Amino acid sequence: MSPTGSDIYEFGPFRFDVADRLLFKDGEVLPLPLKALDTLAVLVKNEGKVVEKSALMEAVWPGTFVEENNLNQNISILRKTLCDPDYIQTVTRRGYRFVAITGRAVTREPYPSKPATIASASKSIIGGSECPASAAENAPSTPPPEAAFVADRKGHRWLLWCSLAAALLIVALIERPYLLRPSRPSSGKIMLAVLPFLNLSSDPQRDYLADGMTEEMIMQLGGLDPKHLGIIARTSAMQYKGARKGIAQIAQELGVNYLLEGSVRRSDGRVRVTAQLIQTSDQTHIWAANFDRDLTDILQVEGDVARAIATKIQLTLSERVEARLAGVTRVNSDAHEAYLRGLQALNLRTRKGSEQAIANFKQAIAINPSYALGYAGLARVYSLAAVFGVLRAEESMPKARDAAIRSLALDDSLADAHTTLAFVKAHYERDWRGAEYEFRRAVELNPSDADGHFFYSNSYLSPMGQHDQAIAEMKRAIELDPLSLPIRSFSGRTYFWAHRYNEAFAQFQKANEMDPNFAINHERLAHLYACVGKFKEAIDEETKARVLAGEDLKSAVAKGDALRQALAARGSRGYWEKLLEFSRAKENPPEAYVSAYDIAILYTRLGERENALSFLEKADAERELAMTEIGIEPAFDSLRSAPRFADLVRQVGVLRRNSDR
Repeated sequence: MSPTGSDIYEFGPFRFDVADRLLFKDGEVLPLPLKALDTLAVLVKNEGKVVEKSALMEAVWPGTFVEENNLNQNISILRKTLCDPDYIQTVTRRGYRFVAITGRAVTREPYPSKPATIASASKSIIGGSECPASAAENAPSTPPPEAAFVADRKGHRWLLWCSLAAALLIVALIERPYLLRPSRPSSGKIMLAVLPFLNLSSDPQRDYLADGMTEEMIMQLGGLDPKHLGIIARTSAMQYKGARKGIAQIAQELGVNYLLEGSVRRSDGRVRVTAQLIQTSDQTHIWAANFDRDLTDILQVEGDVARAIATKIQLTLSERVEARLAGVTRVNSDAHEAYLRGLQALNLRTRKGSEQAIANFKQAIAINPSYALGYAGLARVYSLAAVFGVLRAEESMPKARDAAIRSLALDDSLADAHTTLAFVKAHYERDWRGAEYEFRRAVELNPSDADGHFFYSNSYLSPMGQHDQAIAEMKRAIELDPLSLPIRSFSGRTYFWAHRYNEAFAQFQKANEMDPNFAINHERLAHLYACVGKFKEAIDEETKARVLAGEDLKSAVAKGDALRQALAARGSRGYWEKLLEFSRAKENPPEAYVSAYDIAILYTRLGERENALSFLEKADAERELAMTEIGIEPAFDSLRSAPRFADLVRQVGVLRRNSDR
């Protein structure tokens, strides 16, 4: 059964959100099997009417043959949970009827006027229905925050006995144990995804607050118990923003055991955060809480959520992690909001977004000069500034290094800052020992950070020629970020550098299946096809890359035709000569042959060794990031015997480090 309504039904002390399949008693979520909640939804919607058994079974198990005993089990579970069998009456030889006994009315509302909870004051991220902004804004404040974790047991003994009875009955009657604390998978690794938190503020411009909460929760959870808990990365999680997919579908796509979803609403210096943890195997909501705090306590809220999740899924936290969670201090709300705006801009992965991110992170630091996260964010955006065309490497990388060092001086536990510092040490300083240390430190601090594994692979292990380890790290990054198109596509380059061309092709094809409109992936395919001598296929991919990157269709097609004509007239040499000509054009797709390093590849393909070496020396003088790939680029295989090339390899440092091993 998949109801589309968003009604809230109240009867006695109970509150039932039909759309989200959440049953509350006195503000607490009652754990129930999904089919039992489906049964209750049908009965409540038909309050006062007899629902035939056959109609109930068809509604709950549509198109499936099930025995009547399954329905009887659901009714028994509901009666035990509600602690009042009179709510559900049996009509002999017909079916069941839901009634509100004397003095108890069933209230039907379009959406809540009651205190906000994760079910009643927000849209469920998993296929729920969104409440009007006005209703959410007018909702009274929630109970004191401490009530979120410490239940007031006084006066709730009857509820306790009822819940216990329901739990025992569930274990006895249902084949699968719907327990609050599920056992770990046989692999010993639990996987969890933090779905995008909803912005319930009246201002949609405050999405940065909800998105930032999502990213920070991912970072918080990633460091809890890395041996037993893996967290899906932000890139994959954010693809579910605004999506209406069921729990089962999301769990299958991400390969997770649990989902965390929630919402954020900011108003007058306060923030209301709601969160709920869902077990995907049976879609049970095993924990839910809400927090109403000052904005300065936002990090404390994140720590509280992390602790609650650790308890529910039976994680063992180290003393270091316990100290980190307990030692969270209040933040300057203005600095933190500037930081979150910077994250939002950085995640656009564009030149304009990078420029905005730099401004936001600088603002955060200006407000609070001791803000470690602000420096870490600034370091990250500067380290990628050359990639997005904001600054040249020799301008941006020293800035990235200084910001990362400052961040770690303030907080050495920030894995992201260690990754950034390692990136700078590898690509700019050529300090390979230092890079290795920082990468390993980053992965140790947060093994669930997909970016840490990704950069360790392509910025250290691949340049060092450690291809098996590089591929293993890339596989780990994909496991943590399965829907990341950039990581999937770059894994193709990892295999390409290892001269494993068939596997490289397979990765590029998988990226195309994920999104056929990803321009850079088509450019990489073009490079691979040309490398193995399939020039016609390379031209097709090159043309696609140009169109998808925004080049005028006529211009892209004309260049493709020119490449075909050159290939027909002069063979492979004509192809490479034409690409050399295109390198001087204003419009070229990402990763086309444009930089000094790229032009060195073209001259190598043309057999012009001296020109190739001259451009490599130019690229080295300009500290181009790609120079760290000099030892593994297949195009340079023909140059390896040249003394000038060997000097460049030694200068970059990769050959020396390999010989050390």
